[in-house]
Amino acid sequence: MINELDQDNLGEIVSSNDTVIVQYSATWCGNCRIMKPKFKKLATENEGVSFVIVDAEKFPESRKLATVDNLPTFATFKGGKLVKQVQTNKFDVLKELVSEVI
Repeated sequence: MINELDQDNLGEIVSSNDTVIVQYSATWCGNCRIMKPKFKKLATENEGVSFVIVDAEKFPESRKLATVDNLPTFATFKGGKLVKQVQTNKFDVLKELVSEVI
């Protein structure tokens, strides 16, 4: 399942789903736009996991759930807690992050 936030409610999603993988991005971020379809592809390959895209500039409360200093940042949450995060534009690094929590 893939979800693009339209409100600042990532905390609710993280607490109500066992495994959540988040892409923090922004509309101006070229690498974010490049990674977005790859992130969506991973979502279709991993049913039972919530994949969420968060605009890091629009949703500050959602951004606070991870340390977002650079974009794109990918974060994994399990059982309501942050497990790991990476800042990358490499698909292999993202796939490895996903495989660590699934």
